[in-house]
Amino acid sequence: MARVASSAPVLYDVDEHGVAIVTLDEPDTRNALSAEMLEGLIERFSEAAREERVRCVVLRSSHETVFSSGANLGGFAADAPLVHKHFATERFVELFRTILALEKPTICEAGGHVLAGALGIALACDLIVASERATFGTPEISIGAFPFMIMALIYRNVARKKANELLLLGERIDAQAALAAGIVNRVVAPEELEGAVRDWARRLAGRSPVIMRLGKAAMRRQMDMSLEDALEYLRGQLSLAVSTEDIVEGVSAFFAKREPEWKGR
Repeated sequence: MARVASSAPVLYDVDEHGVAIVTLDEPDTRNALSAEMLEGLIERFSEAAREERVRCVVLRSSHETVFSSGANLGGFAADAPLVHKHFATERFVELFRTILALEKPTICEAGGHVLAGALGIALACDLIVASERATFGTPEISIGAFPFMIMALIYRNVARKKANELLLLGERIDAQAALAAGIVNRVVAPEELEGAVRDWARRLAGRSPVIMRLGKAAMRRQMDMSLEDALEYLRGQLSLAVSTEDIVEGVSAFFAKREPEWKGR
């Protein structure tokens, strides 16, 4: 894997398969979501969106036991005007929008604890693969706060009663409980995590980029439509997909029992 760029505390690499690896790399703070960390994440996901060679993005942590401990709590007690604290949270909104709008598949590699705001970042990704030692939680209530910034993402991924439990009790759940709750897609042994994520990432990177782009956009846009509006919108997207060269190539390759050669158009 060739190093492309780094912006402490976030690293960015792209491998030969077109998989971009975005790494939280501030172990001394347990990857606390400081302004610098959030800015770095926004920059790296934006870079992945711009680069044509990138076909899939993996978000991971360099810390052995922690993905991220969540927001930097010092900011809540800082002696600063309230309006400045309000403006500071814009970075969370911008990051969520950037990840959700990315028309390339994203995987969160949860190798350790995923807490508070970090859970929102993980849920913004399309897929989450977790180590058996990972835990997930929204502990804000225990310090007199509440996970307002990630609430919308939690309720769009987790059944309402379970979401209520997470928010109100603030207790951590283990990886298997997160799997049962629909938070993660797959749980593997710690030593198998990197290989499992790499396998999925390369499979995703090997799909038609133009169809993936259309599909990702449709997945996001239809979510908040009424059923009738969604059906009509998706019918139009199907017609658009049928007009591409890649769908012809994919069908031809299927009948010829060969690997498709995507043109991205």
